Amino acid sequence: MVPESELNTGLLLFIPYRALENRVFAALAEAGFDDFTPAQARVMQRIGPNGTRLTDLAEQAQVTKQTAGFLVDQLEKAGYVRRRPDPTDKRARLVCLAERALATQPIAAGVVAEVEKEWEAHLGKRRMTQLRQALTMLREITDPYA
Repeated sequence: MVPESELNTGLLLFIPYRALENRVFAALAEAGFDDFTPAQARVMQRIGPNGTRLTDLAEQAQVTKQTAGFLVDQLEKAGYVRRRPDPTDKRARLVCLAERALATQPIAAGVVAEVEKEWEAHLGKRRMTQLRQALTMLREITDPYA
């Protein structure tokens, strides 16, 4: 096992994210939403409130258009998304969240809030605020979709 002092920053960011993600998935499974994968969830998380084109989902999820299409097909069969014509371009279609996906959001948000409270209790309010500020600043140079 690598000593904590030797872990790179990316890994130190990933470990708590993965723990949070695992808790969200467990709560969703417990609520009956156990029929989608983390890969499908990463695509689903990028669907905007008015729908998102498949090409944009692929780019944001950093997968090929074919992979995004496959994942969206699976999500559509499970009732999490639907496709509809893009009102700004009749040739294009938008992927939209269906009622089933919308029903997962309050469950996931509740778990995230719970985990963040636990992190704040562990780190203290000042450090948690500093962590959020630092990560928000990093987003300025790491998130092209911010």
